[in-house]
Amino acid sequence: MNYLNSSYFFDFNHDIIQGILKESLADGHSNREKAITLYTLVRDGWKYDPYHISLSKENYRSSIIAQKPTGNCVEKSILLISLLRGARIPARLHLGKVKNHIAVERLTQKFGSNELTPHGMVNALLDDTWLKMSPTFNKSLCEKFNVPPLEFDGENDSFLQKYNNSGNLFMEYTEDYGHFEDVPLHFMRRNIEEHYPHIFKAIEGKTEFKL
Repeated sequence: MNYLNSSYFFDFNHDIIQGILKESLADGHSNREKAITLYTLVRDGWKYDPYHISLSKENYRSSIIAQKPTGNCVEKSILLISLLRGARIPARLHLGKVKNHIAVERLTQKFGSNELTPHGMVNALLDDTWLKMSPTFNKSLCEKFNVPPLEFDGENDSFLQKYNNSGNLFMEYTEDYGHFEDVPLHFMRRNIEEHYPHIFKAIEGKTEFKL
């Protein structure tokens, strides 16, 4: 497998992605420094919105995601992977299921559960080590819910905010679906249909859907 490849989804040769890379990265920076910069950029540059869902192939292209002000966990992960690959840093998509324990009322109302799936994060290869990172929750959202924002130092995993600042359980991973070289849209469709049949029926045939 080659985790540096461009693809339909990770279209980092697109002018929009290349423009972001040019504006964000300085010459002479190490891969570690580039990864930290791009992680922070995606974490805070696109606000997290779990209530916008799409099954349209086009909407999972990094160049399309980059033009929107918000993104869900998978969309933000796709964008970060595309940027990392464009910076010649191997990266891949990692999916799982998570359970939220804070501010779950709206989640439960919309999804019928406080579990979110598929939940996306990123694996990046730095100094011969695959590191996990999750750019999902932007800093302003974390401040709103009294949760420390996830920082990435380029040396350690940074993918789970288990507790908030008060020591209360915030989030936990309940299933790990593994990593993928490209975006597994068929798997994601089946996953949504299995866990949220009411949402799947509402989305099907639509380009985008807002819960």
